[in-house]
Amino acid sequence: MKPTILPVTLVLGLLFSCAAATEEPKEDQPPAGVPLTGTWRLISGTTITKGDTTVTDYTQGMSMIKIINGSHFAFLKHSQDAPKDSSNQFDGGGGSYTLEGNTYTEHLDYYGDRNWEGKTFTFTVNISNDTLTQKGIEKVEGAGIDHEIIERYVRLK
Repeated sequence: MKPTILPVTLVLGLLFSCAAATEEPKEDQPPAGVPLTGTWRLISGTTITKGDTTVTDYTQGMSMIKIINGSHFAFLKHSQDAPKDSSNQFDGGGGSYTLEGNTYTEHLDYYGDRNWEGKTFTFTVNISNDTLTQKGIEKVEGAGIDHEIIERYVRLK
């Protein structure tokens, strides 16, 4: 009976080790079925503060892109008109994000205004053809910000 215990133990050990080995998703891989990843150009932004609505056309005078990979996002914005002096109206930031259904949550780790760093912003996102719409609340007490935003992006090819 002893000769059969060793092979059975080895086979069971092999089976359990195979079952326990699962491949970890790579950090830069998008979650399954997520069309959110890519590079997006902001075309319009609507800000609603205490009932007042401001719409900004980002196709005139400003240019902004958002880059989203499997785990992080970054945004870059600057004036399209080159200034006559050495100033450059540039803005940028980024961090990690989570996506559950159409709830997209940004964790802003980097930004020029430190009041925004470390904050979390939750948005509802919808994608229709090549257009991403992102809607949510931005609230940053240290910067005096408390408004709803609606941003529309088009996917860059």
